[in-house]
Amino acid sequence: MVKKKGILSIVSLLLVSSLFLSGCSGEKTGSSEAKGDNKTITLLVEGGSPAFKVAKETAAEFKEETGYTVKIESVPYTGVYDKLKAEVASQAGAFDVATIDILWFPALAGGLLPLEDLMTDDLKNDLFPGLVEGGSYQNKVYGMPVWTNAKNLIYRKDLFEDEKNKADFQAKYGYELHPPTTWDEYSDVAKFFTKDTDNDGKVDMYGTTVFGANNGDAVASWLDHAAQAGAKPLVVGDKGKVLVNTKPYVDSLQFLVDLLKKDQSVPSGALEMASAETSELFWNGKLAMMLAWGHFYVPSNDSKQSKVAGKVGSAPMIGGGAGIGAVPGPWYQVIPSSSKKQEIAKEYLNFIYEKNELFMKTLGVAARKSVFERYSTQQGYEHLRPLMTTLSGPQTQNRPAIKEWQEIESEALIPAVQFALSGEKTPQEALDWAADVIKDLLPPQ
Repeated sequence: MVKKKGILSIVSLLLVSSLFLSGCSGEKTGSSEAKGDNKTITLLVEGGSPAFKVAKETAAEFKEETGYTVKIESVPYTGVYDKLKAEVASQAGAFDVATIDILWFPALAGGLLPLEDLMTDDLKNDLFPGLVEGGSYQNKVYGMPVWTNAKNLIYRKDLFEDEKNKADFQAKYGYELHPPTTWDEYSDVAKFFTKDTDNDGKVDMYGTTVFGANNGDAVASWLDHAAQAGAKPLVVGDKGKVLVNTKPYVDSLQFLVDLLKKDQSVPSGALEMASAETSELFWNGKLAMMLAWGHFYVPSNDSKQSKVAGKVGSAPMIGGGAGIGAVPGPWYQVIPSSSKKQEIAKEYLNFIYEKNELFMKTLGVAARKSVFERYSTQQGYEHLRPLMTTLSGPQTQNRPAIKEWQEIESEALIPAVQFALSGEKTPQEALDWAADVIKDLLPPQ
């Protein structure tokens, strides 16, 4: 969940770890599909990722059904983008299918095959809001979704159900202790659980964390709250209007600053924290709550990975004045337009779509609502029902599909979050600065 987004900056800690591993390279295929003299398709995936595992698991069945061998070329996360970017430029026909991050569509769409003919009404109706849009660029669909995800509230169920905690919280705040649903409740609960549990004079349990690390995880986390405060669309509006220094963005950044500076209910090293550091603290029993990618619930209940296994609950993302909102982190399969085997590549996309539950088994999330529904009643998948609520939230929305996004994130938004959390600038000052940077990065209107 960058340059690793959402799950991607942290899945090395999860059951589907080892995203940086690179595997053997598949051979390039350049012969004509019509001639049938090379019944191989080449798939580009991130090494060690769920896409890699599902591709390996299903390759034999696809060959049995179609006669085509699936050659898997696996590379590190950034290598997928680099290789596809080179393919778009060279049109070499090296890859027939690739699995990509939502963030890359604006830069790669010019070299991808439109997939409108695959996107039937039945297929679209089985996907969460925004998932088709996330795989589109300039009103053309280029991506078949394989999984989606968003941040949920993951919390220490044992702490929330403790009778003494319940009585003490009621006495202090005047309402019943429960998994928070609003900013105010979240702040109260975070303060309540920040304490010195062993009476040595030092805080050893924090209510939650704030993401301030030098990566896109910090931006996505802050934008979750901006969406909750009413931001829509995110960061850049119609005709390139820069929105980032308006009230929802300022209020949401102030909310994070207050958790760190005013309430002191998060560890002081916020500028070094994102998903990986947060999950490690939570799994080691040092946090009462975390706003983390939905599938983090799975390792949180694994005794091999977590000291609090069996004591963890999941709830929907908290809401602000505009309701529940989050920035999803979906991935998609695409077909480079340079592929010389486009028809069999389309068959492969449909084949993998029908196998969507394998991503649920591998990662703990999938793309299809029907898969979420089926698994949500099974033990170990208790995070799915809350995640469905978050993914369908009124303010849940994708980042803007603009070519300048990665520059905007790295040159304007990440520094702005750090300026505010460090105290170097107020949230308004930080975002005014970011707005000026973004205006320089966008093309003239």
